[in-house]
Amino acid sequence: MSRRLLGLFLVLPALAVIALLFILPLIMSAVGAFQVDGSFGWGNFTKTFDLYTKDIIFTVVIVSLSTALIGLASIAIGGYLTLGNNPVAVSILRFLYRWPMFIPFIVVGQLMRTFLSKNGMMNNTAVSLGLMTPLDTVSFLDWRGIVFAFVWKQTPFVALLVAGAMASLNRDTIEAARNLGASKLRVLFEIIVPQVAVTLTVGLILSFVTMMSVLSVPLMINAQTPTMLTADIAFRVNAYGDYGVANALGLISLVLASSVAWIYLRISLKERT
Repeated sequence: MSRRLLGLFLVLPALAVIALLFILPLIMSAVGAFQVDGSFGWGNFTKTFDLYTKDIIFTVVIVSLSTALIGLASIAIGGYLTLGNNPVAVSILRFLYRWPMFIPFIVVGQLMRTFLSKNGMMNNTAVSLGLMTPLDTVSFLDWRGIVFAFVWKQTPFVALLVAGAMASLNRDTIEAARNLGASKLRVLFEIIVPQVAVTLTVGLILSFVTMMSVLSVPLMINAQTPTMLTADIAFRVNAYGDYGVANALGLISLVLASSVAWIYLRISLKERT
């Protein structure tokens, strides 16, 4: 009994933080989403879908597209680290690809504003190299900029998981396939990727949930509509003080994130059993 009390005492601060900073705000948000003029009803959700249906679809499309591109980029990086024959190129890639992982999203948003704008670094470099004229430059500060920022920021996280899983594989099957004449691309997608599919799926799910909660990137890159739900939530609170619709948007975001988090839980339970 004393050991149980001691264990409970040790985890009590962590439980208190979770309860105060996560569970209590979630309950208050859920209750507030259904409060309309002092009573309970579906008015906030009706208003939310009337005003922000396009933004909900936009959010799902942007995050899903970014997740798919992150998966492809992570497989490419992990595959080259595993199958690459040039040790110098492998070492350089292993050193470089991780750096975006340590940059906060707010910094990523500012970097992309200066990199993807009409007079940004990307267009100026292309003009300097003679690849285009100043009149041909185009701003990417729209949905493309959000996707670019998400992929650039989250790929290192997933690639780190995938590359580690690939490095731990038994190389006998890989060498056998290479000896039988299989190309590197075929070895990657038919032998390596199926064996690291669980790790890849977990990384993509965590990235999906993370991107659903980012506010700085859509605010700083995509100034027009439609935009992502996080920007809509901030707008409803800051411009109108409308916490009811903001809470409804938050619950919709929670449902979208939970739909993929449920897959993560299924995978975790399957691995334990």
